[in-house]
Amino acid sequence: MNLPPDFRSGYVALVGRPNVGKSTLLNQMLKFKLSIVTHKPQTTRKKVLGILSGENYQIVFIDTPGMIEPKYTLQKYMMKYVRSAIEDADVVVFMEDVSELKGDLSRITEPLQEIQKPVILALNKIDRVKKLDLLPLIDQFRRLYDFAAIVPISALNGDGVDELVKEIIHNLPYNPPYFPPDYVTDQQERFFVSEIIREKIFQLYGEEIPYSCHVEIEEFKERPGRKDYIRAVIYVEKLSQKGILIGKKGQALKRVGELARAEIEEFLGRPVFLELYVKVMEDWRRKERKLRTLGY
Repeated sequence: MNLPPDFRSGYVALVGRPNVGKSTLLNQMLKFKLSIVTHKPQTTRKKVLGILSGENYQIVFIDTPGMIEPKYTLQKYMMKYVRSAIEDADVVVFMEDVSELKGDLSRITEPLQEIQKPVILALNKIDRVKKLDLLPLIDQFRRLYDFAAIVPISALNGDGVDELVKEIIHNLPYNPPYFPPDYVTDQQERFFVSEIIREKIFQLYGEEIPYSCHVEIEEFKERPGRKDYIRAVIYVEKLSQKGILIGKKGQALKRVGELARAEIEEFLGRPVFLELYVKVMEDWRRKERKLRTLGY
């Protein structure tokens, strides 16, 4: 492989509080829907790798769950993912939602003080604030922490995203690529199918149900000349949640299946036959053994 002498590559952790737009940003940079996106916080549960390759660079993004004080075992696991992503990264992109910033900003930069690598601040949702309000915020952040760069962006609209990518490349080490140039992720199709189903649950149900669900792909058969067969199990923590998820005469679950199947077919580029089942695994979010069984 003939690489230019200035080729850069490395791992970049996308970190920040819940709902600041990390997954939206990753999808925007890749021009590909890699991470599921909903209006509810804590949608991302695991590290998701997204790979952006150019003529003289390769960026391996690590999308992470929102940074919180964990309340139960699953959230502790999620915060471990965040810490390990920061440890593994060559560059950290720390995201903030400028429309939510108020008062003392020093509490926001506190978790960054121990990071011994370049940190780029991405100030997201600039379309929601006046430019005159944005400049003092940038100035405050400059005084609080030695950021490698501060880039105002709108992850949803794409404003400033190209500038952010340039700053990331500038801070990457000189390395050969880690993955072939046509790779967008290291994840298997099964992972994305399960995430699409989980996204539909987040979109269609209220507060309790989405957070209590885990989606497992039990069977995925490619059948040449016929529809692919996918059997997915949705685990919930209580029998009452199973009833809500399925709905009257199975109508609620049927709706999840219809929406998920349409998006799965678009993602895979081929027709699928999707079967959904709901099982109860009591307190799976709080039990380490059960979390390990489910791949956390």
